[in-house]
Amino acid sequence: MPPLRTPLGGVRAAITGVAAAGVALGAGELAAGLIDPGSSPVLAVGAAAVDLSPRATTEFAISTFGSNDKLALLIGLLVVLGLAAAALGRLAARRRIAGVLGLGVLGMLGAVAALSRPGATPLAAVPSVLAWAAGTAALIVLLRLLPVGPKPAASPSAAAVTPGEFERRRFVLAAGAAAGVAIVTAGAGTLVQRSRDVAQAREALLVPAAAAPNALPESGSEATGFPELAGLSPLLTPNEQFYRIDTALRVPQIAPADWSLRIHGRVDRELRLSFDDLAGRDDLISADITLTCVSNEVGGPLAGSARWVGVPLAHLLAEAGVEPGADQVLTRSVDGWTCGTPTMDCQRTPNAMLALTMNGEALPLEHGFPVRMIVPGLYGYVSATKWIVDMELTTFGESDAYWVQRGWDVSGPIQTFSRIDLPRPGRSLSAGTAAIAGVAHSGSGGIGAVEVRIDDLPWQQARLAPSTSTQLWRQWYLPWEAARGLHMIAVRAIDGKGRTQTSDRYRPYPNAASGWHSVRVDVA
Repeated sequence: MPPLRTPLGGVRAAITGVAAAGVALGAGELAAGLIDPGSSPVLAVGAAAVDLSPRATTEFAISTFGSNDKLALLIGLLVVLGLAAAALGRLAARRRIAGVLGLGVLGMLGAVAALSRPGATPLAAVPSVLAWAAGTAALIVLLRLLPVGPKPAASPSAAAVTPGEFERRRFVLAAGAAAGVAIVTAGAGTLVQRSRDVAQAREALLVPAAAAPNALPESGSEATGFPELAGLSPLLTPNEQFYRIDTALRVPQIAPADWSLRIHGRVDRELRLSFDDLAGRDDLISADITLTCVSNEVGGPLAGSARWVGVPLAHLLAEAGVEPGADQVLTRSVDGWTCGTPTMDCQRTPNAMLALTMNGEALPLEHGFPVRMIVPGLYGYVSATKWIVDMELTTFGESDAYWVQRGWDVSGPIQTFSRIDLPRPGRSLSAGTAAIAGVAHSGSGGIGAVEVRIDDLPWQQARLAPSTSTQLWRQWYLPWEAARGLHMIAVRAIDGKGRTQTSDRYRPYPNAASGWHSVRVDVA
């Protein structure tokens, strides 16, 4: 093939590579929809990237993007793939075999990543192989149509079409057709995957109820806190606003009829439980519990509260019979993620459960449908397995869970934290009566008091909303006569045992962030 002779030729060659990659991705998505959505080349590579990412990269992604970390990762992968495809297109315009081999390397990476996922079968490699084949075919066709010669002189006849112009038009049409094929196949793959969506099964599910009602008052009553303060975190976080941190790039789809949990390992008797087995029990409990992520920065949004209904873990473990020395409950998600929880916490913590509902409805798909685990007082990475399918009684000496393998603390008790919701940081405030308010939570003994400091003035005790549960965060409020100027507001909490939240400032790794939350407020 003759060498590229113009900058425009290089651009067209890059377009060739990107178009071929688009065809490859479309074919891969369609094949994954027919075989297994988890074998999608993009999702498989993305999941491998999550598993192999250095701790600092993971921390940066969560602290920067929060619950949007997965979307950011997928966008980043597609950008990198687009740049690599453009480079391959330019390379293939000079040496066709180099482009074919380059696509082969990308396809191999996708296949290896798909085969490495938990529970993968040899069929998991098929979407990546088909993607490589489709992409290679598209690349060869587009390279044959690629105009690489110098731009011909303009024709004296305006109506005439020169051979060079014909070649360019033909290339544009071919590239457009390739883009159309990519869009259609990717869209078809998405539709096929959605056909497996269990959202309809979730909507049709009869939501189980606890035998005894929860003590939290109905919304609007005085005991729900300070409803007049717009912007203050509610006692119960709406499901659609609840934070989400996990490693699943694609939300697992498990129909309740297909779900089961195996309890095994160091137990007297192995149990296999279906969803109906759990939902039909007469020992269901209801509890208002605050969950928080160990990666939450001081004052961060990665915490939320909900009313959960589920089966007490202590009852299930008693039925299985835990052998002496089994100090760890190692749980696994359907996507292979693992979580290690102290057995004693599962047995003795009030309201530790396998949850079936969240705020009066079946668990949202993103939050573990159909069943997840919750152990109050512990950060989610050691207590809150979503899409749970396996529970093994073992020891901490025998097995390390996913995040412990990456250096995080083994036990993960929730530290006392407090957050300022009002006034919003960085926003100007009018002088006069204003509200300083927020929430506070402790994994041990609940919240006994909250104190606020304005500038260098002494600490003032805030009003606390009535306590409904030591496992639920508490709202707090302090009226403030705001004077004009720039002010610094800080908050600290005292737990139910009289221990004051530490002022020592630490980043989340390896056992959660600490320090007082503060905001700077400009009063005009």
